Amino acid sequence: MERSIERIWKEGFLESDALVAPKLNNLYTRKSIHIIDKFTRMFKINLKAIVVFSFVVLVASFFAKIPVLGVLMFILFNTIVIVNRKLLKGLKEIDKNVSSYQYLKDFDNWMKEQILTNVKMSRFIYPYIFLAMLAGFWFSSSFQETLDEVLGSHQIYFLKGIPVFWVLGILLITGVLAYFGGALYKLDLKIVYGRVLKKLDEIIADMDELKAE
Repeated sequence: MERSIERIWKEGFLESDALVAPKLNNLYTRKSIHIIDKFTRMFKINLKAIVVFSFVVLVASFFAKIPVLGVLMFILFNTIVIVNRKLLKGLKEIDKNVSSYQYLKDFDNWMKEQILTNVKMSRFIYPYIFLAMLAGFWFSSSFQETLDEVLGSHQIYFLKGIPVFWVLGILLITGVLAYFGGALYKLDLKIVYGRVLKKLDEIIADMDELKAE
């Protein structure tokens, strides 16, 4: 009867007369540990960088006299960090006492859940950033003066005091960002974690191939 790869892994691929088995097991174990540790380390560093950046943006916005933008971005960045820290707790709860194969599969499942959560958030994050920028400049005194000059000479575009084409343009851009938000996040993910995730997929594919044999 064929044994599952999980059982083989727990036994270390060990057979009394199979000297190559422990080497294979050790190779995949070391690869698994390296990949997951590297991703976890990068993930934590990224979250810390977002927190630091949120404070930089907040302080800089007051010097640039657009504090509304700084406050809104500060709230957004730290909300992203809070959500992902909660997701990180799920990673820590993965049982490490299982086989290397099962541990990698559990990690892969966690990763998919993490990506799905952030994809959903991104449909709101990118429109939020755009609207936050508009709000920041809208409440800026220098921008208001420029806006009054521009709109003052284009009264034809107003409908009951509302700059119709401007509003339509804002709604259009917001809708486009909401629609492509998930794709934009996946692009960011590929840029930051692309190599690590590719290695993870390769290792799991190798293990699945061994399991099928």
